[in-house]
Amino acid sequence: MLGRTLREVSVALKQGQITPTELCQRCLSLIKKTKFLNAYITVSEEVALKQAEESEKRYKKGHSLGDLDGIPIAVKDNFSTSGIETTCASNMLKGYVPPYNATVVQKLLDQGALLMGKTNLDEFAMGSGSTDGIFGPVKNPWSYSKQYREKRKQNSHSENEDSNWLITGGSSGGSAAAVSAFTCFAALGSDTGGSTRNPAAHCGVVGLKPSYGLVSRHGLIPLVNSMDVPGILTRCVDDAATVLGVLAGHDPKDSTTIQDPVKPFTLPSLTDVSKLCIGIPKEYLTPELSSEVQSLWSKAANLFESEGAKVTEVSLPHTSYSIVCYHVLCTSEVASNMARFDGLEYGHRCDSDVSTEAMYAATRREGFNDVVRGRILSGNFFLLKENYENYFVKAQKVRRLIANDFVNVFNSGVDVLLTPTTLSEAVPYTEFIKEDNRTRSAQDDIFTQAVNMAGLPAVSVPVALSSQGLPIGLQFIGRAFCDQQLLIVAKWFEKQVQFPVIQLQELMDDCSSVFENEKLASVSLK
Repeated sequence: MLGRTLREVSVALKQGQITPTELCQRCLSLIKKTKFLNAYITVSEEVALKQAEESEKRYKKGHSLGDLDGIPIAVKDNFSTSGIETTCASNMLKGYVPPYNATVVQKLLDQGALLMGKTNLDEFAMGSGSTDGIFGPVKNPWSYSKQYREKRKQNSHSENEDSNWLITGGSSGGSAAAVSAFTCFAALGSDTGGSTRNPAAHCGVVGLKPSYGLVSRHGLIPLVNSMDVPGILTRCVDDAATVLGVLAGHDPKDSTTIQDPVKPFTLPSLTDVSKLCIGIPKEYLTPELSSEVQSLWSKAANLFESEGAKVTEVSLPHTSYSIVCYHVLCTSEVASNMARFDGLEYGHRCDSDVSTEAMYAATRREGFNDVVRGRILSGNFFLLKENYENYFVKAQKVRRLIANDFVNVFNSGVDVLLTPTTLSEAVPYTEFIKEDNRTRSAQDDIFTQAVNMAGLPAVSVPVALSSQGLPIGLQFIGRAFCDQQLLIVAKWFEKQVQFPVIQLQELMDDCSSVFENEKLASVSLK
């Protein structure tokens, strides 16, 4: 059951093959077994079991609320959850329990979803490895997969197995690991510069960043208001569409959401791609791109071409400025957003009572880690009166040029862009921490952040395993608010590539019945 897709489990629940409580208990026991992955910060066991009980009553009466009724989900710990601690993996919010639910969380609960817990992240979602939160790094489930272990044996690595675990990517690494390790069927992440797509690529799951304004940000603790979007992590494209259908739509509490009513995102199966035009941005072929990712990217383009689609090289000429532009805008908004954590209203407060100023300073020094403090300092520098025009205003103008690059490409007849999601597969933690957070984020966001600046929808789809036996994902980028068209193309592609299911037998011996179901190989990409 746990290895199935959300849609399949939904059918099994409706047919009574399993009850919501049984499903919930299986997920909870798997969460306990995979505790060492550090995917969850808080496991809301009692809440989930109570919700499962309610769901069961509805199923008995034949009154199911929809596809998500009784389905276990997880939520990144920067979404407010009423009565459940929300920390952003920071000392600043340790022990903070919000009095309300984020709109997206409320929408999932209204559909009967079971909240398994809050997932781990980089502190305040600043990072691309899920290594910088106060609860420690998240471990990639693929580190323990049969596929990776066998490849490592062949390459006769004799060093300590456990010291060589891989990062999940970030900052929504906990959510990606939770979905990848079968502890839930879907999870919420957030995406400011790639924080949902990057870990999805590294953990072999689907990561969707919806169009800016399609999904409410109310209750998502803000990083960069003009770029943040709630993200969706699932094991297949259809499931992402199901969740998006529930989350999308206007929210009076978020003035940036679209006013038009949103139709459900059901995805017809594409049989003919010959009318499609796929754009390949030439600026994304960077020297740092690993040869394996590059080769899979070409193969994917060839796959579309061989099926009759038009594949054309396109130019996004301002790409080279995009990471610097993103850095200026991102840190400036961070500096502004983080001002609210002053130790007065909520969150951490230091013991110093010398003066108000001293209390502010000490609170922020104790509450924020170096990464967050560094970004605040950076942002405040760009926002200084004497720097404002040269940095912040100029970056806003460049942002417009970057957004226009995409507009021009889509106006030229291109339907969807195909790009890498990450430069390479997941790297070992020991390797990852050799570089500081800022350098890492700048490298890892290279293919993803421009999409946030332009407000477009993008989805990372797992394609194949590398020679190391690790997942590699590719990214599809669509026109603004054409999320459905984007997902239809992604679903066709997913069906063609038949990405293999992660094999975690040793990890979960007594759950082995879950994975012995040989049907899984074909189920994975239905």
